[in-house]
Amino acid sequence: MSAKNILLKPISAADARKVVEREHYSGKVVQNSQFHIGVFYNGSLEGAMQFGPSLDKRKVSGLVRGTGWHEFTELNRMAFSERLPRNSESRALGVAMRILAKHAPQIKWVVSFADGSQCGDGTIYRASGFVLTGIKENDQIIEFPDGLRETRLVLTDSRRPRRVELAKRYGVKIGGECSLHPFIAIGARPVPGYQFRYVRFIDPTWIDRLTVPVIPFDKIPDQCRMYRGQSRGSSNEASGVQPEAGGESPTLPLHSAGVDPSTGRLD
Repeated sequence: MSAKNILLKPISAADARKVVEREHYSGKVVQNSQFHIGVFYNGSLEGAMQFGPSLDKRKVSGLVRGTGWHEFTELNRMAFSERLPRNSESRALGVAMRILAKHAPQIKWVVSFADGSQCGDGTIYRASGFVLTGIKENDQIIEFPDGLRETRLVLTDSRRPRRVELAKRYGVKIGGECSLHPFIAIGARPVPGYQFRYVRFIDPTWIDRLTVPVIPFDKIPDQCRMYRGQSRGSSNEASGVQPEAGGESPTLPLHSAGVDPSTGRLD
C-alpha cells in the first residue's frame, strides 16, 4: 500500500457529497462548493475534496494584496476513508493544487481552515506546502448535552431550516432573533479549541502579496496544538501525526512536478 498509487480526478458534486457525508467528521457538505476532486484507490472512490467561495469572501480576499474576486478559492471539505494508504492526505493535496492549476488557471491561491476543536491543528497542510497565517480561539462549534454538534452559524441564523429542526428536537422556543441563548438555556455549550488558517500559493510569485505574517510552525503555542479535538501539547504522541515540515522557514511546494493528464497521477 502506497500513497503513490492513489489517483485524483474531477468528480461530480453528487459523488463528492456521498463521500463527504460518509467520511467527514461533520457529515455535512458545503452547499456552494464549485469544484470537486475525487481520490481513487484500487478503482474505488475513497476520498473527496470540495473547493468553493469562502463564507466571508471579502474579508478573506484581503489576506493577499490585489486578489481579484475569482483569483482564490477555499478548500471547503476534505474527506478521506481509512482505506486509503498512509500519507494519502498530503500527497492528494499536492496533486489537487496541480489539478486546480490546470482546470482553473485563474486561481492563484487557496485558503483552508483546520478545526482544532473537532479535528486537528493542520499537520497535513504543513506537510503539503501551506503556510500558517492565523490562530484564534474557536467558539463556533456548539455541543448539545446528548453529544450532537452543530455550528454557531446554523443555530443563530433564523433563515436556516436546520435551526427550526433542532429547536423542535430539543423543545426549544425560538423566535426570529439571531440568538444562541435559547439553546444555551438547555445546556448547549461551545466546544473549546482553536481554528488554524492556512494559505497555499498555486502561483508562488504571489507569496510576496501576503498581507499577514507567516507563523513558523514551531511557534504554535503548546496549548493550541490539537489532534482529533484533544490537546497534544508539544509532543506528536498521537498515532499518524507526521513531523512538521518547514520549521522556522516554511518552504513553498515545488511546482516542477506535474500531473500525468492520462492518469491524474503525480509524477
